[in-house]
Amino acid sequence: MAEIVVLDDVMDAGILIRRILERKGHAVFSFTEEEEALDHIRRNAPALAILDIKLKKMTGVEVLEEIRKISKAVKVIMLTGYPTLETARRCQELGAVDYCVKPIDKEELEEKVARALAD
Repeated sequence: MAEIVVLDDVMDAGILIRRILERKGHAVFSFTEEEEALDHIRRNAPALAILDIKLKKMTGVEVLEEIRKISKAVKVIMLTGYPTLETARRCQELGAVDYCVKPIDKEELEEKVARALAD
């Protein structure tokens, strides 16, 4: 299956996503620190990154911009508990393939990840 990076400032959220996706056979690496996640992406070029919009030092949009500087091939799904049309548009402009609203629905997450990886 695929290597996936999860970046969320709430450790429990990252662990939940990791558990859901590991059951589907993916290798999932979850992070709460932006630089650690970006360093991992630089070294490993995962197939997919799942980014929360609200993080500790940067926004998920800023992390997405950094990922695009590293690689155009990494697919990105954004997560947020506070969806706005403006943020969704900006994420799409930067190449995010999808958007999930918290609280995370297990089936929706599995479906969006499968779709992102199939493209």
